[in-house]
Amino acid sequence: MNETTQKQDSLHSEARIAHGVLHRLRQDLFVDAFAFRPLPPLEDAKISRWVPWLPERLRRWARWLPHATVGLFSAFVLLVDLASSGPGPLHGMVAAGFSLLLAAPPMLTLFRPVGAFWLSLLAFVVGAFAEADVDAPYANLFSTGAFATHVMVMVLVVLRTRPRLAMEMWLVTFAAAAVLTVLTGTDAGDMPPVAVFCGVILISAAAVRAWREERQQVVKTQTVTEEERTRRTLLEERALIARELHDVVAHHMSVIAIQAEAAPYRVKDTPPELATSFATIRENAVAALAELRRILGVVRSADPDAFAESDPEAPQPTLGHLDSLLDSVRGAGLTVEAVITGSPRPLPQGVELSAYRIVQEGLSNALRHSPGADARVEISYVLGGLGVRIVNGAPSRLAKPSPGAGHGVLGMRERVQMLGGEMTADHTEDGGFEVAAFIPVANTTGEKKAGGARA
Repeated sequence: MNETTQKQDSLHSEARIAHGVLHRLRQDLFVDAFAFRPLPPLEDAKISRWVPWLPERLRRWARWLPHATVGLFSAFVLLVDLASSGPGPLHGMVAAGFSLLLAAPPMLTLFRPVGAFWLSLLAFVVGAFAEADVDAPYANLFSTGAFATHVMVMVLVVLRTRPRLAMEMWLVTFAAAAVLTVLTGTDAGDMPPVAVFCGVILISAAAVRAWREERQQVVKTQTVTEEERTRRTLLEERALIARELHDVVAHHMSVIAIQAEAAPYRVKDTPPELATSFATIRENAVAALAELRRILGVVRSADPDAFAESDPEAPQPTLGHLDSLLDSVRGAGLTVEAVITGSPRPLPQGVELSAYRIVQEGLSNALRHSPGADARVEISYVLGGLGVRIVNGAPSRLAKPSPGAGHGVLGMRERVQMLGGEMTADHTEDGGFEVAAFIPVANTTGEKKAGGARA
């Protein structure tokens, strides 16, 4: 009983495999066989990579090189077949029609690849019957040019579609060849070596197609991975900025709440409407502060180790802490010079924090990517804003590869854009790197007066 059950299971498995093969064969070669699938022109990036010396005007035409190559091959097949046809007007008309039938499939592969295979197979069958001779029953079925053209058409179809079509077209072709051998009475002695040779060609074409698909998939995966890495880095940088600016915003909101609460006690006989307004201001400030802390808690919970390297209760750094930063960097081996131009003045805490972080990241990049180079930091207090410039020379020794290359610049750019400023980051002519940013600061004088009044 067990042996019978195993045999039945084996037969069922073989039947399922055969059904699957026939289903794929039907889907690939019969369903929408003449569907319109045009071959797109080559991409400009490939043309520039393959022939960078080609003029721009010729590159536009070079995009259609595959189409032109297939067109020339079709014209060659047409001319060769017409030249090999025999004399006679009727025979010439038939030969011309057959030549067109033979030359059409290669061109058709550019638009309807699977349909081109069936049309080429039809040309091969017609050519086999046309070459059949009653006086020569052992004529070679594969001696005609129709079969060679059919092999080239199958190669083009494989390169245009999918690798598994190579085996499917090979099976259909040599099944038809076996039937033709019986019907025309030709010699079948050459069929095995021709089948092996044709199989090798199609397998090679399928390998090329599979390699191209795998390469495209790898490039697509790498592109998606890089985009995700950049997006994740940007979100992490924004979360870091939000955590750092929390102290700045919380300080101002706390001052507003305290002053609103104390204001009614500074004036005798405060009108009830004014006291109510101050109470409303205080309530809104306290509510905004609570909401800010709640949002910050969400940000911190997503990155519990964000403050692992520093004290979360420590005040955020400003440009007043720049000397200690430069001393720390010099202790790490970087020769750095600091130049401050203009008249230093108090700036909004968010501006000073961002400027400090930009200098910090710029010097870190110099240490990481330009070992042995000198660096220069320029802080410019100008009318309407603050200028920051960090430039380093070329490295004197080989830098270690860094997986986070480019992400520091992304964070600096995000800080500057958040404050409405502009930033450039690029290599210098001597092989170094330069970061220049301008952060606008509005109503600085008013802020100073307000600060003096609060004091």
